[in-house]
Amino acid sequence: MIRAMNNRRVSIIAHPTGRLIGEREPYDIDMERVIAAARDFSCHLEVNSQPDRLDLNDNYIHAAKQAGVTLAISTDAHSVDAYECIRFGIDQARRGWLTAADVINTRSLAELRRLLKR
Repeated sequence: MIRAMNNRRVSIIAHPTGRLIGEREPYDIDMERVIAAARDFSCHLEVNSQPDRLDLNDNYIHAAKQAGVTLAISTDAHSVDAYECIRFGIDQARRGWLTAADVINTRSLAELRRLLKR
C-alpha cells in the first residue's frame, strides 16, 4: 500500500483497511505507517460510505486528521441508489472530527485538481 502511494499516478487509497463488516476483518497492516506515508507522499485516504465497509473507522480518521492527511468521502456506489449512502460516510467523518477543510471532495474543481497527482 505504501509503495502504491509513492506512485505518481496514485492520489487516493480506497478502503485502506479492506474490512467488510461481519464478513472480513481489516487487513493486518500498520495503519500508523500507512497514515504517515499518506502524509509524506501527499496521498489521500478514502472514507468509504458503504454500510458494509465504513472504512476507515473513526479512530483512523481522527489519526489521519491529526497527521495532516486529507480524506475523500466516497459512496463507492455501484448503482444510483447507493449515492444516498454518502450520509454514512459523512457521519463516520464527523465521528473522526473531520471538518470540510479535511475532505478533498468539498473543494472547488480547480482546487481538487491541484491536490490530485497527475
